[in-house]
Amino acid sequence: MSNINTVIRSIVAVRSVIPEDAFTATTLGTRREGSGVVIRENGLVLTIGYLITESEEVWLTRNDGHIVPAHALAYDQESGFGLVQALAPLDLPALDFGNASKANIGDPVVLADGIGQFVQANIVAKQEFAGYWEYLLDEAIFTTPAHPSWGGAALVDADGKLLGIGSLRLQMSHGGEVADINMAVPIDLLPPILDDLLNRGRVNKPPRPWLGAFSAESNGDVVVMSVAEGGPAAEAGLRQGDIISEVRDGEVEGLADFYRKVWKSGPAGAEIPMRVLRNGREAWLRVKSADRNSFLRKPHLQ
Repeated sequence: MSNINTVIRSIVAVRSVIPEDAFTATTLGTRREGSGVVIRENGLVLTIGYLITESEEVWLTRNDGHIVPAHALAYDQESGFGLVQALAPLDLPALDFGNASKANIGDPVVLADGIGQFVQANIVAKQEFAGYWEYLLDEAIFTTPAHPSWGGAALVDADGKLLGIGSLRLQMSHGGEVADINMAVPIDLLPPILDDLLNRGRVNKPPRPWLGAFSAESNGDVVVMSVAEGGPAAEAGLRQGDIISEVRDGEVEGLADFYRKVWKSGPAGAEIPMRVLRNGREAWLRVKSADRNSFLRKPHLQ
């Protein structure tokens, strides 16, 4: 690829501090560390949103160790992207965007973090991804070998252009072998929403209905692993171990289908009837959905 050292200059370490009473403090921690990518010369940094959600302090560290205070500008729940603005000059070049939709399975890529570590990898899959936290990507990018510090890392193509932002480390079994892989959010999701995030702090459309249920797919069934304390699912009586079989009058066919049915049920605040199987018995619950952002602390300037 083009000079990796040139690319690495545009990647910074991201460190954030979250209040102990924040909604996400127990699940994501109060001190979060990862990476971010400079996408504008004025010090605008793109990262993965969970690093900065509800942060009261954000610090960016360049490769040479220089530390700059920053402000969490926005977190987009749908894509998972987060934006951070440096509050002092970063003096770093911006990384150009590539085209994730044109990247192919087998293509060589580099996943690089904010402290200069990088992994030379290949794209092994481009496919739908449903996350247990009510998250869905139509086409996520999966790469191997995995980078040990993937959160907010830059996925870069052979031309040194940004293809995506590192989000997860997962395991994939293939032909009896188990491999560690990284999932990246494709950069193509950012340009259509960037102006909204910069000008409004959020995308200019109604928020999706949120349940506060952490679910997994098991043999095609959607099983509740846990519920967010004080969230809509908990208030409606949804419990760990419940199997969600219908939403309104539609049978649920896997986790991605479950999310799509919920999101089509109306705006945040809509009441969503669900049929659940609990200890072999069926019951209908009515979950009054919410806007997930209403549970989160808002970004504020220092």
